[in-house]
Amino acid sequence: MKLKEILVNCNLLEIVGDKDLDILDIAFDSRKVQSGTLFFAVKGTQADGHDYIDKAIEQGASAIVCEKMPRKKSEQVTYVKVDNSAYVLGMAASNFFGNPSEKLRLVGVTGTNGKTTIATLLYRLFTGAGYHCGLLSTIENIIGRDVVASTHTTPDPIELNTLLQRMVDKGCEYAFMEVSSHSVAQERIAGLYFAGGIFTNLTHDHLDYHKTMANYRNAKKKFFDGLPQSAFALTNLDDKNGAFMLQNTKAKKLSYALKHDADFKGIVMESHFDGMLLKVNGTEVFTQLVGGFNASNLLAIYGAALSLGFNKDELLVEISKLHGANGRFDMVHSAQGIVGIVDYAHTPDALENVLVTINEVRHHKETLITIVGCGGNRDTTKRPEMAAVAVKLSDKVILTSDNPRNEDPDEIIRQMKAGIAEEDKHKVLSITNRGEAIRTAVALAKPGDIILLAGKGHENYQEINGVKNHFDDKEALSQAFKEAE
Repeated sequence: MKLKEILVNCNLLEIVGDKDLDILDIAFDSRKVQSGTLFFAVKGTQADGHDYIDKAIEQGASAIVCEKMPRKKSEQVTYVKVDNSAYVLGMAASNFFGNPSEKLRLVGVTGTNGKTTIATLLYRLFTGAGYHCGLLSTIENIIGRDVVASTHTTPDPIELNTLLQRMVDKGCEYAFMEVSSHSVAQERIAGLYFAGGIFTNLTHDHLDYHKTMANYRNAKKKFFDGLPQSAFALTNLDDKNGAFMLQNTKAKKLSYALKHDADFKGIVMESHFDGMLLKVNGTEVFTQLVGGFNASNLLAIYGAALSLGFNKDELLVEISKLHGANGRFDMVHSAQGIVGIVDYAHTPDALENVLVTINEVRHHKETLITIVGCGGNRDTTKRPEMAAVAVKLSDKVILTSDNPRNEDPDEIIRQMKAGIAEEDKHKVLSITNRGEAIRTAVALAKPGDIILLAGKGHENYQEINGVKNHFDDKEALSQAFKEAE
């Protein structure tokens, strides 16, 4: 493919060399450069690609995209100066792979909580109705029926367009993807053509990266600002930022809510551990999902599906067949009658949503034990908040290790304890080893009691000092139940 074709609509500032050059591959990691590659020098959070231009040329790069021209230039290499290399990478990746997002109907889901559930259930809904679909999510990427391992909530532009092109080749008509705030801020979705966007909510998370809630919010809004006129923009009016997301978007504005008037209005009629009765725009449906947060997720799914042309008469029937995403309010029952719930809740708001749901459904004669920790090398300000929420809404709490990464897990727990009032400390145990914490909770529980195991959900590893060790919450809880029989 010609260099000039790859860089169409990329707002180039200066070109030194041959723009009719044939390009065989594109890369932003110098280690992946080979002969005939177009290398993008991108400024990242850990390294600056401009420092690796010489290495890329040594590896065989025939063209370089950069924000700052090197003083010394090779006569055999074409140099392209741009204002934002990350943005141009996204645009160029789409061009290089033939703009696959324009060949299917791509829907992005953004927000602090609910992204995985909504994207996954939309994939299941449309696949169940006979459509060929793709999924890009935190848990897994799926092309038709083929599962591909997921490493990031939203992949880099090259991987993203590679996956989308594979979906097109597989005959996919729809694709549903999580759009993280990081991916918007880092221009990973630049160049993609969306048929719709969904906003779930905005709560305390990722401030280690965004620094302020305003920056975090604006990253989400930037996604909606970029939607085309032909797309739909569906927002949650129960969130105070919901209406804000729709300001300036050219897309068709739609809303859903449980507490406010909206285009797609829901009311939870009954709630049980095996599901809930939900009224959607006046029609009742029983769903296998539980809780107000899942009622909100289902409204988003309902609104998005109708916007994509799903048959209205069939929609609620198909929604009644859906079950939750792996690691999201995932139930595990013991032979002794103890109810276990594994959930990915790793923000104060998500944890509160799950605990409020449990408290709405339970009889309150049983004991609710919550096991929770916080990840290392991430936003430290939410640690005391997580503990405070757990203590407020549980009968007993066990603070434990999550993914400590390169931090001392005992220090993380100490910071969590700062959110616990003196009069509540009798409700709290601290057990650093997560497996031991789970076994202790099971030993404390009596028939009918409830154990919430929060924070890791679908993850099957625990990262300690840079090493990922196998650890699956659902597996560990199930094993602890068996050992206690």
